[in-house]
Amino acid sequence: MGLHVVRGGTVARAGVDVARAGGLWRVTRAWHPGLRPFLRSYAGYWDSGLSPYEVRVVPTGRAVVVINLAEPFAQVRRIGAPGTGSGRIGSLVVGLEDSPTLCGHHGGQEAIRLELTPLGAYRLFALPLGQLAQHVVELHHILGPGAELLVERLATTRDWAERFDLLDGVLLDRLGRGPDPAPEVGHAYRLLARTAGTIPVARLSDEVGWSKGYLTRRFTEQIGLTPKTYGRVLRFDRAVRMLARGGATLAETSAVCGFYDQAHLNREFRALADTTPGRMLQARRVEGALTL
Repeated sequence: MGLHVVRGGTVARAGVDVARAGGLWRVTRAWHPGLRPFLRSYAGYWDSGLSPYEVRVVPTGRAVVVINLAEPFAQVRRIGAPGTGSGRIGSLVVGLEDSPTLCGHHGGQEAIRLELTPLGAYRLFALPLGQLAQHVVELHHILGPGAELLVERLATTRDWAERFDLLDGVLLDRLGRGPDPAPEVGHAYRLLARTAGTIPVARLSDEVGWSKGYLTRRFTEQIGLTPKTYGRVLRFDRAVRMLARGGATLAETSAVCGFYDQAHLNREFRALADTTPGRMLQARRVEGALTL
């Protein structure tokens, strides 16, 4: 089998795809069937330049894991949150959020990035996601001391197919042993996801047979945000994806995604992304983030 050598490791041609995405090289392959119910994105990448940069990550309704294989982030901070941010941080976990995060890097990044559904994150992390909401935490604080060994092994393994094999094994093992959320929470989550956040909380409560207060407490504990806030994030995320595809006006997007009007859509973009729909459409997308 032939090999293609690039910065960021040796990439086996069979089964592994490499593509240029903006200023990044992105490496992917078909996901293991056992991972598909829990993932929304899973890719390796490295940047092709060594210049410092800053990107903005906006809420998506998913948890994120970044395994840094080279240079760490210089800074990660939530816009509007008190404090100056994380400072220098390597591999990390980002809980569900309802506001944007800025990530600064000195350049030369090489990493593997995963986006997990809340149900997948709950199983993988084996802790209440309410504890992670609105936080960026170093990976070893979530996965334990074995996380540092995993990162080291991934960094020293130069073949991307072998890297994915190694990480798949760890993910499948943890997911296989992880907890399930309460059936009622899982049902409420699926209803919200299926309707892109447009189902009212009162109807969710009726559907699962819990009071609104009890549903809110259990949902927040196991998913990370309240049902109302999670629905808000899902509506915003749908609007972002709809506008990115093109062909729809702001008024059409507002109506389809459950906003009262275009002014409501603009307010939500300000609140959740600290920008406007127009500026976001002009931004360059870089592996789950925006350069504004």
